[in-house]
Amino acid sequence: MRERDVYLWLKENEITKVRDCAVPHLFNFDDELWILEMSIVSRPFVLDFAGAFLENPPEFPEDVLAEWEAEKREQFGANWPEAKKVLRALESYGVYMIDVNPGNIGFAD
Repeated sequence: MRERDVYLWLKENEITKVRDCAVPHLFNFDDELWILEMSIVSRPFVLDFAGAFLENPPEFPEDVLAEWEAEKREQFGANWPEAKKVLRALESYGVYMIDVNPGNIGFAD
């Protein structure tokens, strides 16, 4: 379970914030039931790592990446530059988040 692995890695490395975004604390999990028990966080936050990869980012053709970035720029609007900084910070920790939207990187508006 990639999401569990990301939360475990963040916990082991005592990462509770990425830039100014709070990261939920993983309390417990059950692999058989696919359940994660974690803390509740308030905005700004980064969460939901189900589509994230540890250590090895997936590879995509340049045209797919350009289309993805255009879609994210539209979704995040004025917050896109900060969302990109959050993604780059995660990448510096070895976490590659590709399924990103304003629901999992939430800013205080």
